[in-house]
Amino acid sequence: MKKFIFPLALLTLLAGCSGNGTWGWYVIDPTTKSGWTNIQFLISGMWSTILISVIAAAISIVLGLVVALPGQSAKRGWRIVNRIYVEFIRSIPLLPMLFWVFYGLPIIFKSMGLDIPIDPFWGAIITLAISDSAFTAEIYRSGIQSIAKGQKEAAQTIGLNYAQTMRYVILPQAIRCILPPLANQFIYIVKMSAFASVIGMQELTRRANELVVTEYRPLELYSFLILEYLILVLIISAGVRWLERKMGSDERM
Repeated sequence: MKKFIFPLALLTLLAGCSGNGTWGWYVIDPTTKSGWTNIQFLISGMWSTILISVIAAAISIVLGLVVALPGQSAKRGWRIVNRIYVEFIRSIPLLPMLFWVFYGLPIIFKSMGLDIPIDPFWGAIITLAISDSAFTAEIYRSGIQSIAKGQKEAAQTIGLNYAQTMRYVILPQAIRCILPPLANQFIYIVKMSAFASVIGMQELTRRANELVVTEYRPLELYSFLILEYLILVLIISAGVRWLERKMGSDERM
């Protein structure tokens, strides 16, 4: 019976599209000119969402590695720096950080004699990258620590220094282990990019909000918004599973 629940629920929703119903799915009806225009308007924000997420994820991956490596150092001072950064960044909610970056950083720059404005696009990227880097650093740490110590000792016996050991021995193995959690973080970034709407970024959520103001159909429009994010996440998940198989990190192999 479970396999019939979703089709029945969908039919129930669509049944309300009649003139006597309380639903207003006509606002995203592709068979009408106005409905198709609304769909195009909503979808047009997808490119901004994808671009913000990809750039922020790339920066986060690099920054997370830079933060994670001191945490593996034999020197206590470097490990303390790592913990302070991770714990401090993880404790800040994303929305206040977004406001601080977007409104606060330009003020700090001006106090330093620099005129560097931050637009919504880069404000969202900087915030997402910094916020996610702390979680990415912890993912790197768990991946590195999952590699047997004998690997590191063997690398040192053949004359590899710390940097070479990490580059050629530890990280290639660790990345195969941390690929799934890194994919989860990318999905997290895609979803959290919706916060960029509050500073005026014209991404998916902002487009839906603007259309709700003019059409007064929040249920239908936000349902379409959820569908857009669902499609993005499913595509990312499929891509990650393909990459796992290519890298041999798929548990079934």
